[in-house]
Amino acid sequence: MAKQKTVIKVTMPGEKSRSQALGLTARAKGVTSMEITGDGKDQLEVVGDGIDIACLVKCLRKKVGYADILKIEVVEGKPEKKPEEPMPSTPCPPPCRCSDYYYYAPPPMLLCEEPSSSCHIM
Repeated sequence: MAKQKTVIKVTMPGEKSRSQALGLTARAKGVTSMEITGDGKDQLEVVGDGIDIACLVKCLRKKVGYADILKIEVVEGKPEKKPEEPMPSTPCPPPCRCSDYYYYAPPPMLLCEEPSSSCHIM
């Protein structure tokens, strides 16, 4: 995949909402750099490879406020090396959730090895 630069207009009236938007964007998979731009400091410029922009915008809307994609463009760089063999097809990823950007470990499961009347966990 080629690197892409995306400009997202986000309602960020204060410093708290700006840091919240930057923090959420930093946790997105594939982001290599980000910057707040625009005259009113209301645009978020995100550069990366393989970013799920729709999911990122959805999460920004949920956590920060209004967000809309203004521009997506390919960033020119070194030409990518073409693989000689065809890549195996991979299944589509599951739909995104804003909780995907937070890394929670699931609680451990406790199971009894032998069912007995003295086991109170199950």
